[in-house]
Formats: sequence, structure tokens, C-alpha cells
Amino acid sequence: MLTSSALLAVNPLDAGSLLAAFGALGIAVIMFAETGLLVGFFLPGDSLLFTAGLLCTTGTHSGPHLDLGQVLAAAVIGALAGAQVGYLIGRRGGRALLARSSGKHLREGAVRAEEILTRYGHAKAVVLARFVPVVRTVLNPLAGALGVDARTFTLWQVVGGLVWTIGLVMAGYALGSSVPNVDRYLLPIVAVVVVVSLLPLALEIMRSRRQARAR
Repeated sequence: MLTSSALLAVNPLDAGSLLAAFGALGIAVIMFAETGLLVGFFLPGDSLLFTAGLLCTTGTHSGPHLDLGQVLAAAVIGALAGAQVGYLIGRRGGRALLARSSGKHLREGAVRAEEILTRYGHAKAVVLARFVPVVRTVLNPLAGALGVDARTFTLWQVVGGLVWTIGLVMAGYALGSSVPNVDRYLLPIVAVVVVVSLLPLALEIMRSRRQARAR
């Protein structure tokens, strides 16, 4: 059991710190919070999944050794349950829930999420949102608030959740299995993962600004 001092030492923005402190159980909780609760938009979902997969092959320098089966189960359960709860919150709370949010990133994420829903349609948008930070946090309650059909949302959030969680975990696992002592380079690898995960968000912001200037 973690002591109070150990808990205070945990950095919620650092995937390695979270995994060292909470292991596979922490993955489920963080996935649930990031995809189901608006307060979890700042959590490092992409880097957490990739790092967890990497630590399933090694834990000597970068953190604890994790079991691949436990990691996959925790990631899938947390991500799928979180998205469904987020949808139900949006169904009940409606737009008022997002309107009361004071965070600039959440408000911008809500605008982008609604644009994605309008542009790509409900099914494709629910899947694509999994790969865009902040948007994957906001889109689930927004889909509920907009009255997206429950069956459609559930089907495609499961598809997107499985592809996102399993894909990133297995990418980290594959890299750790194929490159000797890869854990020594964990920080730069995670930095690359974070940058790549933010690219869709950056491209969407640039596109929105170009459209605004054109108007």
C-alpha cells in the first residue's frame, strides 16, 4: 500500500510515475477518468498505454515489470466503461454540463468534438475521437447531450476503444520486444508518442484558424 508521501510524489502527467505507483489498476482508473470524466482531460492516455506496453517487456531501468494480459484488460475495461459513463452523463446533464466548464481546453475541445461529429458522422467521429487528446474526453458526454443513438454510440465507442487501447499497448510491447535495452530511452520515446498524439489536435487548430481567416 502506498504511503501518503509516496502518493504526493506521483506526477499525474508522467506515465512512468503513474505506472510505478499504481500498476495495471491505475491504468483502468486513468482510462476511465480520461474518457468518462471531464476532469480527466489532462491525463496522459496515449503515452500511458504505450509506456505500459513497453514495461511489459522490461522494468529494470524505467519502472515496474507489468503483465501484458493485465495491462490489456485494465486498459480496455477502463476506456470502454469511461466512454459509456461519459455518454450517460451527457444524456442526463446535457449541454449545461459543458457550458459550466470553466476550462479553456475543454471549451475548445467541445467545439472541435462537435465539428468532428458534424463533419464525419456519428460512427466515424466516435472512433476518430479516441485518437485526439481532449476531444476523446469531451466527445462522449457531447454525444449524449446531442442525442446520438445509444446503440450507434456503444457499438463504435467499443470499436474505437479496442483499436486505440490494444493498438498503443501492443505498439509499446512490440518495440520493447524487438529493441534491446529500449527502456533506457523511455523518456525520448514517450516524448515522441506525445508529439504524434498531439498532431491531429494541432492540425485541427490550424485548419480552424485558416477557415476563420478566410471568413
